[in-house]
Amino acid sequence: MILYPAIDLKDGACVRLLRGDMASAKIFNADPASQARAFAEAGFSWLHVVDLNGAFAGHSVNGEAVKAIRASVDLRMQLGGGIRDRHAIDEWLALGIDRVVLGTAALRHPDLVRRAAADHPGAIAVGIDARNGHAAIEGWAETTAVGIVDLARRFEDCGVAALIYTDIERDGALSGIDAAGVANLARQVQIPVIASGGVSALADIAALKAHEADGIAGIICGRALYDGRIDPRAALRLTEEPTPC
Repeated sequence: MILYPAIDLKDGACVRLLRGDMASAKIFNADPASQARAFAEAGFSWLHVVDLNGAFAGHSVNGEAVKAIRASVDLRMQLGGGIRDRHAIDEWLALGIDRVVLGTAALRHPDLVRRAAADHPGAIAVGIDARNGHAAIEGWAETTAVGIVDLARRFEDCGVAALIYTDIERDGALSGIDAAGVANLARQVQIPVIASGGVSALADIAALKAHEADGIAGIICGRALYDGRIDPRAALRLTEEPTPC
């Protein structure tokens, strides 16, 4: 199981939000590249980077910060936020991003996701941001009528590398993970699921780890790493432990 530390970018800084509310942004590091280096030194193998401004604007806004992160560390990176067309997908992959995350585009333009996944095996993930069981898009500003399982199943046969499932009501709230809910989604689809939203303690990571066999392949952790609630090395040891048979 992979543990992904989150770097959320707003106005060039590394921030954390509460339930996606931009007005709630708290700056944790004004230099995202230095934050990326700190995560590398802690032993992480991946970064989860989100251009928050881009998610609302529909195009890259914090591109320079993303490039600075890419240049500063050798970690693998997945990037989401405002990536809505083929040019943007191809450009980021050419610049060294290992995986791009398509959320709004997955709902608005599913054929774009399918073609990109076919052309870039292992490099396309679908972001499913859930509010009351339905997919939210446009930086979580719009909640659709599309159920999360229905949306996930649209991409089962096209080579998507992962589903990044975020529980919006828990995101940034340090309220604990809904491990059973994530596992329920993972059991209903054939794509590996990366869980996000609410991780606040090692117990949450352990709860998700217990469902690894259900298809939970990764965990994204943000605020709890920044404020010291979770020790990075202890968390990594936990995710790397063999899953009991």
